[in-house]
Amino acid sequence: MLEYFALGLQNVCSANTIFLMFLGTVVGIIFGAVPGLSVVMALVLFLPFTYAMEPIIAIPFLISIYIGATSGGLISAILINIPGTPNSVATCLDGCPMMKKGQAVKAIGMGIIFSFIGTILSTLALIFISPPLANLALQFGPHELFAIAVFSIVLISSIAGDSLTKSLFAALLGMAFATVGIAPIDGVKRFTFGSTQLLSGFDTLVVLIGLFAISEILKTAETIKLEEKPEIIKVDLKNIKGFGFTVKEFLEQKWNCLIAAVVGIIIGIIPGIGGSSSNLIAYSIVKQRSKYPEKFGTGIPDGVVASETANNASCGGAMIPLLSLGIPGDGATAVLLGAFMVHGLAPGPLLFKNQPELVYTIFVAFIAAAILMVICEFYGLRFFIQALRVPIYILLPVVFVFTTVGAFALSNRVFDVIAILIFGFVGYFFVKFKIPQAPFIIGFILGGMAETNLRRALMLSNNNFLDFFAKPITTMFLILTVVVIIYSGIKSIKKAVVQ
Repeated sequence: MLEYFALGLQNVCSANTIFLMFLGTVVGIIFGAVPGLSVVMALVLFLPFTYAMEPIIAIPFLISIYIGATSGGLISAILINIPGTPNSVATCLDGCPMMKKGQAVKAIGMGIIFSFIGTILSTLALIFISPPLANLALQFGPHELFAIAVFSIVLISSIAGDSLTKSLFAALLGMAFATVGIAPIDGVKRFTFGSTQLLSGFDTLVVLIGLFAISEILKTAETIKLEEKPEIIKVDLKNIKGFGFTVKEFLEQKWNCLIAAVVGIIIGIIPGIGGSSSNLIAYSIVKQRSKYPEKFGTGIPDGVVASETANNASCGGAMIPLLSLGIPGDGATAVLLGAFMVHGLAPGPLLFKNQPELVYTIFVAFIAAAILMVICEFYGLRFFIQALRVPIYILLPVVFVFTTVGAFALSNRVFDVIAILIFGFVGYFFVKFKIPQAPFIIGFILGGMAETNLRRALMLSNNNFLDFFAKPITTMFLILTVVVIIYSGIKSIKKAVVQ
């Protein structure tokens, strides 16, 4: 273990990798801070830049974007009361009132430091949970993998939206798109309609770009008003020492930090929730156990600490199922899964066995990205404040051009450019009809895994479906799947009756 850590440290500390991670952190913070951009959009946009990189450099670069963008949302949340990303919604509740009290630097300083602590604690969880979970997963056969894939799809569908029907529709539609092309195992052409372009199906990156980036551009373009410019508050940084708060104030937040970190890690591990929910849940829990809950929302550090610790803690948590099982925990890790695929890697238990150096490089990259995030956010605050002044109607066309170029560069096919537009309109359709996007992309990614393992399992058991219930782990996950569907269905019916 120490040997691989040393190799990971050597890989990350190379001049080339550190420089790229620094750039990635800056880019991530900007995408996190500017309302209308997002963590997923940053990853999707810069993934094509990694095509020519070695995986041992490309993955740390993307991780730095992930960490930077997740934390960057605190800047706009505190200064203009608009969360740069959904991960920082709860930060607005106390961050902006603190700014109005003249405590903007204190709020930002606490947000930065506790984002760092949340990332470090979740990295420790990633280091100690992932390897044993991967060792356990090595014992899984096609029956178990099929059951886990189905359970993950159903679980994400039940959590992702208000309507179970819409969520399951999105997941099934994603699985349907995953069947386009050559079938696994027997090589039969499916849904190609005579087109040679469809023989290889739709690339994961193309789907991600269209569903997240293009649909976000369309949605923002529909609602944007040229005359609207958020007022940027001027922050005086001259007479501030350190991060704007004392050691005593830091120590007063230790239990809030720990509780929020645990919440963030746990929610990150559960596929489909992610930082967009963890910050609100952690804020609520910290408020409930507080001795002065009535002060929350009036501008106290506790609210900023809870939100920013939890959203960054969910980053390491979301990586646990990705690295150990090959199952993305949220939209951002779904893009990272696409990055692994682009570089010919398959996340899951075999990654720990076949690529241990890369795994430990990822662990070290998380720690390095957290350190770079603190440095960049603190010393580059003036720069990031200026980035908030750039109108979104200028940024979005630039993003559109880069996403289009990135899609074309994947295989040098105009078809991929057309495909991102198709999936962009699919994503826009989802937004208009309030259909969650996460189940679609998880269904698309895990649909192939479910189908392949189902067919392998049936081949091993001579088409005997009862063989699935002869294996304890498979039976457990299938029962849990049914329980989740029933529970979510009852919950939806009760909600409909109340309304």
